[in-house]
Amino acid sequence: MRFYLLAAAAIFSHATLADTLQAGELMFTDQQGKPLAQVMVTQTPTQIPEADLSDDGYAPHGVTNRSATTLTRFSDAEGKIHFEHTEGQFSYRARAQGFRDIYFDSPEGEKTLIPMSEQEYIASYPSNVWLSQLQFGGDETLKKSFQLNCAFCHQQASPFMRNERTPEQWVSVIERMNTYGARLPNDEHQRVAELLQQEYRELRDNPQTVPEPKRWQAHLSDIEMTEWPIGDGFSQMHDFLLHPNGYVYVGDNLFDRIYEIDPDTGDYTVYKVPHYEDAKVGGILGNRFQVFPKMYNYMGVHSFAYSKKDGNIFITPSMQQALLEFDVSKKEFIIHDMPRGFYPHTIRTDDNDDVWFTMALSSQVARFNRSSGEFKMYDLPARSLKEWAILKMLPAIFSMDPENRPTPSPDNESSGLPMPYGIDVAPDGGVWVARLYANDIAHIDPDTDEITMIKFPYNGPRRLRTDADGNVWIVAFQDSLLVKYDPAAKQFTDYELPVVNELPYALNVDRQRGTVWVNGNQSDTILGFDIASESWKVYPMPRQRFFTRDIEIAEEDGAIYTSNSHFPTWQTEGGTPTLLRITPRD
Repeated sequence: MRFYLLAAAAIFSHATLADTLQAGELMFTDQQGKPLAQVMVTQTPTQIPEADLSDDGYAPHGVTNRSATTLTRFSDAEGKIHFEHTEGQFSYRARAQGFRDIYFDSPEGEKTLIPMSEQEYIASYPSNVWLSQLQFGGDETLKKSFQLNCAFCHQQASPFMRNERTPEQWVSVIERMNTYGARLPNDEHQRVAELLQQEYRELRDNPQTVPEPKRWQAHLSDIEMTEWPIGDGFSQMHDFLLHPNGYVYVGDNLFDRIYEIDPDTGDYTVYKVPHYEDAKVGGILGNRFQVFPKMYNYMGVHSFAYSKKDGNIFITPSMQQALLEFDVSKKEFIIHDMPRGFYPHTIRTDDNDDVWFTMALSSQVARFNRSSGEFKMYDLPARSLKEWAILKMLPAIFSMDPENRPTPSPDNESSGLPMPYGIDVAPDGGVWVARLYANDIAHIDPDTDEITMIKFPYNGPRRLRTDADGNVWIVAFQDSLLVKYDPAAKQFTDYELPVVNELPYALNVDRQRGTVWVNGNQSDTILGFDIASESWKVYPMPRQRFFTRDIEIAEEDGAIYTSNSHFPTWQTEGGTPTLLRITPRD
C-alpha cells in the first residue's frame, strides 16, 4: 500500500508542476515523470536571413549581413525553462547528459526525454575524457609532446580522430600537420602513429573504460548563451576583440577578413584586409596549406587590441613583417611595415598608447610607438649557442624562396624556437610574456627596458593575463593547470582544472569581479575560477567540438565572449564558426 501511495503522490506532484506552466514555458521530465534540471535548450531561427555572399561565398568588403542568432538556456531544478512565445519563428533542440536530443517547434508544454543507450552516451562524451585514456604506452613525456604539438588547432580524441587508421596513414597526417605548424619531433612520428592506432582501437573495443564527463550544475540556470554564426566551414575565427563602441571584431585567419558584429541586432559587416600586390598566399611563410580546398591568407590576421586613446584596432598579421591598424571611424586599414622580426603573434596596448606584441619565430617582443611611428625590438635571450645561431640566421633563411627554404628539424627542446607567445600589460605598466617552448616567462620594464627571465616550473605557458593586484595568471597547456605567479613573493601556485585532460589554450581575467576565465578547448567548455574562494564553475558549450582560444569580458555586466576556432571548422557541430556570449540572467 505504501508503494502505491508514494507513486500516487509522485504523479500528483508531477501533475501539479505541469499544470502551473505559463505561456512560453517548457518543462522537461524523464520517462518516470521526474523533472530534469540543466536541460540545454537552443532556440534557432527557422528562416535564415538572406545574405550577400557574392565574394566566392563570403560577404564582399563593406557589405552588411545579418547572422541567424541562436539563444541557449538551461532548465531549473523543476525542469522548467522559459522562452518568449513566437509561433513559427524558431525551432528548438533540447539536450541533456545521458538523454537523446529532441527537436520541436513550440516552446510550451511538457517534453519527455528518452535515455541514451550506454553506447550512445559514451559516444557523446567530449574529447577530453577520451583523450585522458590515451596512455602512449605509459610514456607520459611522449603524451605531453603529442599534446603540445598536436592539440592547438582541433580536438584530438573527437569522433573524427578516433576512426581506424593504419600507422602509415597516421604518419601521413602527422607529417602534414608539421607543415602546418606543429613540431612533433621526427623520431617520434612512427611510435606515435603505432600507439594511436593501437590505443584508439582498444578504446573503441572497450568504451566503458572512458570516464564520465563533468556533470552539468545548477548555476547554468542563471545564464544564457547567444551565438552568432559567421563565415563557413573553411573559415578559422582565430582571435577577436570586444570594443568599447559595442561591436565585436572577429578575425578570419584563413581569409584575411574582419567581421564587425553588432550583438544587439546580429548585423555584421565584413572588411577585407589589404595586402601588397606582390604578396603571395601564405605571406613570407609560404603556402603551408596547399592541400586545403580554399584559402586567401596573405596577411594571416591573428590577435587584436585597441587604443585607449582613439579606439583604433591593432592586429598582428602573423604572415608578414608588419603591424595592421584599423581605423574604426573611417573603416580603413593602415599597414605599418617592420624592419625586422618574424611572426607577429599576441598583442596588447598600454596606457601610454604604445602597442606591444610578441614575435613568435624570432624570439622578440615588439613595441610600437604611435607618436613616432617607430618600432623597438626586445631580444629575449637564447637558451643555447645553437639557438642563438639559428635566431641570427633567420633573416637569411627568410630571404630564400619558401619552397627551397631550409627548416630545422624539430626536437624535444624545440631548439631555435623558444616561441614568445602570450603577452599582457600589468596595472603598473610592466609587460609580461610567456615563451611556450622554452617554459619560461619574461618581464619587461617599459621605463628602463630591463628584461627579467623567470623559469616556469610547468609545461606549456601559452597565454597569460594579469589581475588587479598584479598577479600573473598563466595556462600550463600540456600539464592541464591554471598557474598564478606572485611577482612580489616570486612564487608560483597551481590549480587543477575541474575537467580531466583539458589543454587550456588561453585565459582572461575579470579584474573587476576577481574571476579567471579559461578556454576549455578539448572539453567543449569555458571554465570560470573565482580567485577569492578558489572555486570553479564549468559552462558547457551548445555545440560539440567547440574549440576556443580567446576570451573577452564585458565590463558592465561581466558577460564573456568567445569564438569557435576549431580547425578545420567543418568538424565542429553545425560546420560553421560562431561568436558566443555567456550572459548572466536577471
